[in-house]
Amino acid sequence: MLRFGVDLGGSKIEVLALDDRGGERLRRRVPTPKGDYEATVAAVARLVLEAEAELGKMGSVGVGIPGALSLVTGRIKNANSTWLIDRPLKQDLERALEREVRLANDANCFALSEAIDGTGRGAPVVFGVILGTGVGGGIVAHGHLLVGPNAITGEWGHNPLPLPTQDDQPLPECYCGRRGCIETYLCGPGMARDHIAAGGQAFGAEEIAAHAAAGDATCAATLARYEERLARSLASVINVLDPDVIVLGGGMSNVERLYLEVPRLWGRHVFSDRVATRLARHAHGDSSGVRGAARLWG
Repeated sequence: MLRFGVDLGGSKIEVLALDDRGGERLRRRVPTPKGDYEATVAAVARLVLEAEAELGKMGSVGVGIPGALSLVTGRIKNANSTWLIDRPLKQDLERALEREVRLANDANCFALSEAIDGTGRGAPVVFGVILGTGVGGGIVAHGHLLVGPNAITGEWGHNPLPLPTQDDQPLPECYCGRRGCIETYLCGPGMARDHIAAGGQAFGAEEIAAHAAAGDATCAATLARYEERLARSLASVINVLDPDVIVLGGGMSNVERLYLEVPRLWGRHVFSDRVATRLARHAHGDSSGVRGAARLWG
């Protein structure tokens, strides 16, 4: 039986088909119809149905979303793709596809993929982190994805930034209605805003990292602030969860020096004489989310 995974992102929707051995049979992507809920549902359904027609087989469907399914209302909550909020996405997709559909937070899907056959394979406890246009997290313990009674397990991005300094002021507003959320500092756009506030040019996060590597002092200072904030934030996760490995995904995960600098910095904030937790890059790139969505069916 085929397992179809769908990654419903803020800028693109991707479908992937996995066979019984975990092999990739098909992959397609289309732009996300931003702000249009009905068109988003139609795009997801069309991708799956067209993939099934091409492969000549039906399959299970798992969808990774930039939010969570409320266990109270059955509707979407906590989505930074705000046009999905309070919408019955699961029911609408099931009606369009005429079968059960499993939904999970996209960071949970990322963590599941990396824990099963990615960088975290074989590790008892894996914390998967998305550092992209938003900041999310997911936890896989002994091969099982943790969801929790509030469906928010791993949502470290909406905790306050620990131990804010003068450099972290004023606390930026978050789309969730709070101020000073980790996400507002550690998402790619947050880093770009911080760079401009410090007198830098309007660079994207990857440009800042590239210019820092080339010796630009302003960019290097921005990247150093980012690393220190990431270290503080992940240290809080380590103090609570004590994971074996933290796997980074999203655009910021491609900044190579994070894997050296952040573990060097987080030790002063972790309640231990040494930190054995490993910080590692994803194995499957931006495919991890869609692979994890397919694996929501085991």
